[in-house]
Amino acid sequence: MWAKGLAALLGAALACGAAEAGTLDKIKARGTIACGVSTGLPGFSDRDAKGGWSGFDVDFCRALAAAVFNDPSKVAYTPLVADERFEALKSGQIDVLSRNSTWTIEREATLGLLFTAILYHDGQGFLVLRHPGMTSALELDKAKVCVQKGTTSEQNLPDFFKYNSMTYEPHVVETVEAAMKGLQDGTCDVFTADQSALYAERTELAKPAEAIILPDVISKEPLGPVVRNDDVAWFNLVKWVAFGLIDAEELGVNSQNTDKALASTKPEIKRLTGAEGGFGKALGVDDAFVVHAVKAVGNYDEIFQRNLGAASKLAIPRGLNQLWSAGGVLYAPPMR
Repeated sequence: MWAKGLAALLGAALACGAAEAGTLDKIKARGTIACGVSTGLPGFSDRDAKGGWSGFDVDFCRALAAAVFNDPSKVAYTPLVADERFEALKSGQIDVLSRNSTWTIEREATLGLLFTAILYHDGQGFLVLRHPGMTSALELDKAKVCVQKGTTSEQNLPDFFKYNSMTYEPHVVETVEAAMKGLQDGTCDVFTADQSALYAERTELAKPAEAIILPDVISKEPLGPVVRNDDVAWFNLVKWVAFGLIDAEELGVNSQNTDKALASTKPEIKRLTGAEGGFGKALGVDDAFVVHAVKAVGNYDEIFQRNLGAASKLAIPRGLNQLWSAGGVLYAPPMR
């Protein structure tokens, strides 16, 4: 009787373990990664007329799919407005959120989420129209300000105006599109958001030259991919795909020379490519997972330049997003 009871207990435990498959196992069974992105932000996540997605955040989803499947196309994109993005992740609607989202203590401590890495160092700024002589956000006293609901920009706004003894009239809107409409029709004097979003939205204006992004940066906005805090194995894989793209740039590995990198005798490159270390298998994927990702979308610099930098219509300087060795703050732990 005792043996039968023990067998039943072990069977139940095994059944429970099977039912609670990890995120990576579910993704492999499904055949796609469910990736949450913004509803449309030039340079970060944009859809063309045929429904195809492109952008900095989209390329991270593609890199992740390449790392898991060796196929960057195996992604199902879910466009999300700011106010619904975290609930979509918490509920399991998506596996990873790759959408301009700021890493904060509140979001990790109270929402049950984990930010995996900083892929873009940003800061909140201000975009104005019809004010060619304005040079500083300190001239915005009594301004009508458009800001998107559910963002850190909405939270930072009262702090900035209170600290500088100014008043303002908030216009809280659901989407970036609504904020830009308010700016253009005169409902608002200024639109505030991450500077990267301001650069992106300015390109959509009929006369971009009439819009000024003020030089003031009023916050730190570290942006990066987000996962739930209930699966450390998935968290580690997403994190090391992000780090792999940065380490690849630092080591000179790009989309055009992965074959050469695989033949390298340099210890750091051998570990990056999976020739040594066995780190990919430890994460549940192929040892060459970084090579698959870089071959598919490029290293960090290739992704940045194509979507945001000199090769794009946004032409955003890398600034803080330069590698630490080039004077920026972009840094990834070594693969060893």
